[in-house]
Amino acid sequence: MPIDNLGRLHLTAAQKTSVTGALTTIETILLSVTQNLTSEERQRYGSVNETNKLLVNKVRDYYQSQPTLGSTDVDWAEYEADFQDRAFADVNEQRLLSIVKMLTDFKIVHDFDNYQAALTDYDYSKYKAGTKTPGFTEKVTDMKALFPNTGNSGTAPEPKTEL
Repeated sequence: MPIDNLGRLHLTAAQKTSVTGALTTIETILLSVTQNLTSEERQRYGSVNETNKLLVNKVRDYYQSQPTLGSTDVDWAEYEADFQDRAFADVNEQRLLSIVKMLTDFKIVHDFDNYQAALTDYDYSKYKAGTKTPGFTEKVTDMKALFPNTGNSGTAPEPKTEL
């Protein structure tokens, strides 16, 4: 027996409006300070791997503890601003990835519920078509095209899980 109503918690209209508004605010703020990199630029500039990040951290540590050892060719105020922005972006990127996972899980359970209810409705329609109730034969014929691999077994397929 399939699980029914897996996604029984729903967002209110006010919650949906609040989420949309918050995302719009984030987008608006970030649009004023971000660059739209091409895939080539993303590849070229995004090559600061974990080892190189350790170098960035080590240079910063040296400058903070022994500023006289720092190069006069480096704009240290800009270095620190870049460092702080990067740290801010990293923390918030992780939070957003967590939010994306939450939204994906939320969507999956509601998709599953809709699919199970649709299968129940299709089975009901097949039953009603068998009793010659007007309209159901056409409905079943129309919906049967969505079940190409079931043959004439009379049962709907199990849902495909996409993760």
